[in-house]
Amino acid sequence: MGELIGYARVSSKGQDLTIQTDALTGAGVHSDHLYSEKSSGTKRMGRAALDDMLSRGIRKGDTVVVTRLDRLARSTRDLHNIAHILREKGVGLRVLEQNIDTTTPEGRMFFTMLSAVAEFETEIRKARQREGIDAALAKGAESPFKGRPATIDAEKVVCLRKQGMTPTAIATELGIARSSVYRYLEAP
Repeated sequence: MGELIGYARVSSKGQDLTIQTDALTGAGVHSDHLYSEKSSGTKRMGRAALDDMLSRGIRKGDTVVVTRLDRLARSTRDLHNIAHILREKGVGLRVLEQNIDTTTPEGRMFFTMLSAVAEFETEIRKARQREGIDAALAKGAESPFKGRPATIDAEKVVCLRKQGMTPTAIATELGIARSSVYRYLEAP
């Protein structure tokens, strides 16, 4: 019988992992076998804890435990790639909230269906967000979506240049990149 290996993930630094880690330890995962990180699940790249767990943290007979399927990944492709790695290593997957256990044929089928649903939810959320942004931009000057305000005073850049300062000196004085100084000096 292998070990239970837990994986917890939240998308942003401001979110808390406690609910997930408590659920995983409550399911029998020892704290020494718990991998956690704060990183987006839309892409697999840059997820050090997941990579560490998949490359060194699991052995044949172990079972990876997560609270929800979307904690592993939000794309069907990534979920299936992760499932393939686990299967090749002889490692099962248990998802607590969705009652998935890939050590059974039924669990593997349910896993496949839910991974497609997770990706669909992500795509719908992105489409709604884009619709909202487009609607706000369509209002023109009345739009509440004005983008990030300028942080560089263009007049100050031009004024300092007229006073004889070099672009490097202006950049140092204003605490901005030299390329930004050139961009403002070349603007019509």
